[in-house]
Amino acid sequence: MFNKLRTVIYHVKNLDEAKQWYQQITGVTPYFDEPFYVGFDINGFELGLDPDESGVTAGNQSVAYWAVNDINAVVQKLLEAGATIITDVQNVGGTIQTAVVADPFGNAIGLIEGA
Repeated sequence: MFNKLRTVIYHVKNLDEAKQWYQQITGVTPYFDEPFYVGFDINGFELGLDPDESGVTAGNQSVAYWAVNDINAVVQKLLEAGATIITDVQNVGGTIQTAVVADPFGNAIGLIEGA
């Protein structure tokens, strides 16, 4: 069901400061740089910075995203196994869709299709 770990997104209060910090420590310039999201390609994996902090608190600002082939089917299977929706399936650009569910223990599980 999970293909590979694909993306980690860090929610940040100050996108410009975070972008500079991650650029400095990784030595990588963002390939995607918009006011709503900054993306770095780190050896084929996505390190994303998201300034939207709705629904996050200190200590849970990051979500790792598992690449999946059929996001709707995977979300449904996880819900049937006791997970709950944090962020429903949404298109985030082009053919890329994401969702975040909480496992029965409160852990956020990110899913991404089309990236």
